[in-house]
Amino acid sequence: MTTHHSCPQPWKLRQRIPVAAGEVAADTFGEGPPVVLVHGTPASSYLWRNVVPRLARHHTVHVWDLLGFGNSRLAPGATPSIAQQARTLAELVEHWGLAAPALVGHDIGGGIVMRAHLLDGVPASRLALLDAAVLGPWNTPFTEHQQQYAEAYRTMPPHIFDDLVTARLRTAVHRPMSEETAAAYRAPWAGREGQQRWLDQVCAVTFEDTRQAVAMLDTVTAPTLVLWGAEDTWLPTTTGDRLATAIPGAVRATLPGAGHFIAEDRPEGTAKALVEFFGSRAP
Repeated sequence: MTTHHSCPQPWKLRQRIPVAAGEVAADTFGEGPPVVLVHGTPASSYLWRNVVPRLARHHTVHVWDLLGFGNSRLAPGATPSIAQQARTLAELVEHWGLAAPALVGHDIGGGIVMRAHLLDGVPASRLALLDAAVLGPWNTPFTEHQQQYAEAYRTMPPHIFDDLVTARLRTAVHRPMSEETAAAYRAPWAGREGQQRWLDQVCAVTFEDTRQAVAMLDTVTAPTLVLWGAEDTWLPTTTGDRLATAIPGAVRATLPGAGHFIAEDRPEGTAKALVEFFGSRAP
């Protein structure tokens, strides 16, 4: 039986769910039609902490850390690829007993949601893609550089690597992060172990895992919202325009004052857009 919680302070996921490729940290909040939130890289479910309370007034909200991110752990030999995360999402939807939840994906979470829905058969009542890495090429120059010189990054002194991670995370937002918030995003990647986890996920992420889903976008029948931060410097708003055009009947919206981490910059606006979309009549 799933226990629904009020949001913890500080943010902490209480469930641990065994899956084929490891163990997922997850939690469930609120009551109502089900919603599953899927974060991207290099974040964790912490991204949603200020969105969840607002969504949970209207919905049962399921959140989880991707395998290899946050407090989720990969099994030995498993790879934190988009394909594997999509299969894991399918496992979780079955575990939670959800018939057709609304699926929300941010960054590579968007690619994970679309692959899970279109290739792994996860049914969805609605889809919401936020600053989503679906249409390629979507790797940023920094990610491309890490993939090309992975060994150099793996062997870099941890304190130098931490400086890079800190600087990188600060570019994900339009509004400056507090030191406390930046530290929370940085924590899973700290030390030598965190450094290796970071490089594992960087090296595992490839557009090849979303290519098949992209080829099937014109078959999507679930009502879809494409929501973008107006100040996203990682994936420009034109990418959102192209994505919305590729999905029949998609609703396209932009949130002013938000960067790539749209839910961090504008949690109220993000939640409001989702609640309104989920509550609207299907066309």
